[in-house]
Amino acid sequence: KYGATAGIAERIGEVLRRQGVQADVVSAERAGDLAPYTAVVVGSGVYAGNWLKGAATFLTRHEAELTGRPVWLFSDGPTGEGDPVALMKGWRFPQSLQPVADRIRPRDIVLFHGALDPAKLNWAERLILRAIKAPVGDYRDWPAIEAWAGEVAKACA
Repeated sequence: KYGATAGIAERIGEVLRRQGVQADVVSAERAGDLAPYTAVVVGSGVYAGNWLKGAATFLTRHEAELTGRPVWLFSDGPTGEGDPVALMKGWRFPQSLQPVADRIRPRDIVLFHGALDPAKLNWAERLILRAIKAPVGDYRDWPAIEAWAGEVAKACA
């Protein structure tokens, strides 16, 4: 929605390419036919415990194509110090998409820290931000993201 997830996806793509894996980074809304791909990484920002509509729609629309091939899923969203799963009170993946994930059987599902820049938010989002006292700033853990991407690359090699 505001670029934090796209930044993570780009970094994952860079790590994959550095390790010899051909990788395209495409937004869920623009993704087309998956036939040319032997493996897929899908990610989304998290808002109120849910994936963004474009990513959720991609996952459900391409469920049959994703089933039976290596798939990795990531979410990003929580800001602040500490374990992102703990910050989200144990949340790891949207309940609404869990049945789809169960059928796809991803190799891994991970939750990364996100980034929150009030300058990019509309007035209503800033009010919510203030009300929930969400920490502001870029909390993305690049070493953790790169390490995870490295594991994906090893599995794809």
